Amino acid sequence: MVRWSQSQRAVCSLVAGLIFTLALAPFDLKIASLFSLALFYSALEGQTVKRGAALGWLFGAGFFGAGVSWVYVSINVYGNAPTPLALLLTVIFCGGLALLPATQATLFCRFQPSTSLARILTFSGLWVTFEWVRTWLLTGFPWLFAGYASIDTPVAGWAPISGVFGVSLLIALTAAGLGEALKRRTLSAGASWLVWSGAILIGGGFLQQLQWTQSTGESVKAVIYQPNTSLRDKWDPRKRQIFLADYLTHAETYSRDADLIVWPEGALPFYLDQAPNYIARLSQIGEINDASILLGIGTRDGSQRFNSIVTLGNARDEYRKQKLVPFGEFVPLESQLRGLIAFFDLPMSNFSSGSTEQDGLITSKGELAPYICYEIVYPDFVAKGSRTSPMLVTISNDAWFGTSHGPHQHFQMVRFRSLELQKPTLRGANNGITAVILPSGEVDDALPQFTKDNLITRVEPYEGITPFARWGSLPIVLISLLLSTPAIAQVIADVVTRLVTKVGIKPQR
Repeated sequence: MVRWSQSQRAVCSLVAGLIFTLALAPFDLKIASLFSLALFYSALEGQTVKRGAALGWLFGAGFFGAGVSWVYVSINVYGNAPTPLALLLTVIFCGGLALLPATQATLFCRFQPSTSLARILTFSGLWVTFEWVRTWLLTGFPWLFAGYASIDTPVAGWAPISGVFGVSLLIALTAAGLGEALKRRTLSAGASWLVWSGAILIGGGFLQQLQWTQSTGESVKAVIYQPNTSLRDKWDPRKRQIFLADYLTHAETYSRDADLIVWPEGALPFYLDQAPNYIARLSQIGEINDASILLGIGTRDGSQRFNSIVTLGNARDEYRKQKLVPFGEFVPLESQLRGLIAFFDLPMSNFSSGSTEQDGLITSKGELAPYICYEIVYPDFVAKGSRTSPMLVTISNDAWFGTSHGPHQHFQMVRFRSLELQKPTLRGANNGITAVILPSGEVDDALPQFTKDNLITRVEPYEGITPFARWGSLPIVLISLLLSTPAIAQVIADVVTRLVTKVGIKPQR
């Protein structure tokens, strides 16, 4: 067994975090997820709580620093923050998120399981537990899950049953097992790891053949518009008439031979009620041609503002976004932060959350499950809202992330939602990635980024429900919590003991 110095462990933890991003889009070096977690697991071996926390933070700094560095683009380029301030805010953001892996490592190192199997199970349970925590803590940031690295591999066959967390658990178990096998360097350890890995691959390949949903036998012709509009041009009042004419021409041209027309998030730079004649004209075009026009637009209800998808045509409906992006769509501590820098005064950053009781979006061709931008990355939220819908539609504006890897990560998660639910997805994005995704998670057709174009396609709606759509992440979360319980219980016991000691209470004999 090789003994590492503390500096070597620190470097390995940081590198492990950095290379994890290579497993995800657009790099797609799948094996990097295994090496990343195996290296992190190995670095934590035999460490004290304080050292484990430091190593966990270093891993998290690399993990989030490389994985979500695209927030810098949003803050600097589109939030108009000076470069030093944008860098500082990005460092604070990534450094704050790194506290989660630090906590995870603290729990693992405090428990210090005595057997290799217990170490593998505890590490993996904590990994998935903290992925789950990131879906709801401080409104949630469900990004960079290990399971997403499995897309386009046999391992993804587990997704319709277990969801992304189940696949993450399999990857974490395999990575920790690899760490143990490399540490022990015995034939039996290596053989055991190979048998386990082979079972995961073969099982996933078999599960890929199972069809939990079926085509309805019909098809819907859709036209998805990618206007490739710059954010600055969109909010320039001098160019408003150009946008209005462009979208009107698009509706008149394509509604004649389409069932659905999909426009991106925030397609029109005003609220729905601010241009009643224009909206009425669009609706009339849809009615005449028996087509539904789905557009992203802001809506108002009294003092509340919503980021919405509106259906125009014979079927009129509205969906209001529920999962809002902090600072992009609402500003936490608004009274203190508004006006400090331009980033806290972005257009349309005063939205309210839509009702949690909304149904699917009604169109002339039936119901669709609608999701706006960030919402599609919440696995259970999407599963719950799409059980009765034969197709998903998601619209976004990833122009905020420029040419970074952010839009590719976002698109990969959209693909995984289709795979988990085995239902097709129509995705319309302002400057990409606009695409049609099959129930298998494969891309049926897509437009290149940063081009103005139309994706014209026929899509078959699917009926049925996958095990994941029925049960959600609850079974895997419970398993992960169970595996994590000894470590969590140990830390709770430590805290209680310290409190008892501090107040001077002596245990009863």
